[in-house]
Amino acid sequence: MARKRRVFRTAKMARRQARKRRSKISERRKKEFRWRGYSLEELLVMPLYPPDDDPDAPSIATLMPSRVKRTLSRGLSSECEKLLDRVRKNNGNGVVRTHCRGMYILPEMVGTTIGIHNGQHFVNVEIVPNMIGHALGEFAKTRKSVAHTGPGVGATRSSQHVALK
Repeated sequence: MARKRRVFRTAKMARRQARKRRSKISERRKKEFRWRGYSLEELLVMPLYPPDDDPDAPSIATLMPSRVKRTLSRGLSSECEKLLDRVRKNNGNGVVRTHCRGMYILPEMVGTTIGIHNGQHFVNVEIVPNMIGHALGEFAKTRKSVAHTGPGVGATRSSQHVALK
């Protein structure tokens, strides 16, 4: 009769194995995207503005945060309308370039690549569902972080006596 060998696990091994089990569980249950309780498919068929006969009907404008809701209630500017038309015509082919950084991301823009101007060049941004309700300009930074090197000549009292050649 063969004896079963007991394997003594350390606490570190036990934690590692538990972490491995948890990661496999999270792989299995991928959650579908929901924004304010609606799936992306439901958002795509929803109108941008509520109909005049039923102002309480759900629309994209009524689901947005207050700043976006106020902007959409005033109506989109002509530049934003042109951008939205170009995104609709694009169908995910190529990059739509724009200077309109204040345009808010709508569900129908998801999946497209938009080139957002940052003051120097266009930054290509792939629009994903989590970006809905944010402005385009938030994803194309206009300022670079400064990487300082050592102090220049004359910056300190001791560096005044350093020869320039």
